[in-house]
Amino acid sequence: MRKIFFNISLLVMVSNLAFSQGSQIKIANNSLAKLQNSIAEKADAKKQLTIIGEGIKAIEVAEKDKKTKNWPETWAIKAYLSSYIALIDENESNADKYFQFAQDALTQAVKLDKFQSNTELINASNHNIHIKTQSKGVEAFRQNDFATAYELLKNVSDFKPTDTLLATNVAICAQSLQQYNDALTYFLRAKENGAKNPTLFQSIANIYASKFETELAIKTLEDGLKLNAYHPLLTNDYINILLDNEQYEKATRAVESSLKTDKRSKTLFFLYGYLQQNQEKNIGTAELSYQKALEVDYNYFDALYQLAVAYIQTANEALKQKDTQKFTSNINRAEYSLLRAHDININHRNTVKLLIDIYTRKNRLDKVQELKRKLNEF
Repeated sequence: MRKIFFNISLLVMVSNLAFSQGSQIKIANNSLAKLQNSIAEKADAKKQLTIIGEGIKAIEVAEKDKKTKNWPETWAIKAYLSSYIALIDENESNADKYFQFAQDALTQAVKLDKFQSNTELINASNHNIHIKTQSKGVEAFRQNDFATAYELLKNVSDFKPTDTLLATNVAICAQSLQQYNDALTYFLRAKENGAKNPTLFQSIANIYASKFETELAIKTLEDGLKLNAYHPLLTNDYINILLDNEQYEKATRAVESSLKTDKRSKTLFFLYGYLQQNQEKNIGTAELSYQKALEVDYNYFDALYQLAVAYIQTANEALKQKDTQKFTSNINRAEYSLLRAHDININHRNTVKLLIDIYTRKNRLDKVQELKRKLNEF
């Protein structure tokens, strides 16, 4: 991870009075200069820790001196050196110790720096602290410790609000903790900063739907589909929420549009048939659509059942028109579809009820009694 460095010429410009009163501060500043040189030379961590050690010793003396303990640069230097140790020390226990030192020192530095004379050093320390915080948060996230990860990563996301992956991870943590308002805040932060992941839009829409903010959920899915055209999961969620909220015209357009690019989706064929059957009252088109779904999956229960319902509707219409041949043909087709559906799901009550109705019409009382016994066993 990138660590913030700074212009050393600005940091060593302290007054002659300061040097005379605080020789330890001068030593610590020299340590900072050496550290910057070692970073430029790409020295290894061991050498850098040795250099930092000189500055840490000096600053520990300075923070106890009655004069220099009230200087903001004392604490700004300690914050930076400690934060750097927290990042590069492979000894986890020592790194954690200096991570806490860095946070405490930074608080003190900000408090004392009334004239903002140590802004660059304070900002560099703050950045390093957030890098370490993010590292610890990511590790907690990997361990599924979402409570710890949320507290750590939330602070980093607030520091780096344009980082979309970070905001998304914070939202996932909040969602896992059932803090849905917070989850929505961070999912929206990721979305507003350009995140395009389809699951992000699904998550936002699901939260809106759970809050009964249906139009916002629909708009979110539409936004997601603009960036991820014809994505199957987004499309499925979009069509389902339209159906759930009786926006059938929009749902039909969405299904028709998706079928232009996905001609092997049994679900899309089924939904198109269902809409044609129940909204457009176009039974013939519905039957064809269910048959196309069954071409994709021969044992697709939903399509078999609805196809049988469509055949029964056609048969009833033929009966009204006294077209006995058409009635018989469609009743036989309905029976065949229902028997296949029954084989797939023997416990589906409506399938059994429709079969009882068909066998009653055919005067097959033996079958009627057999199916009624099954129905009573459910």
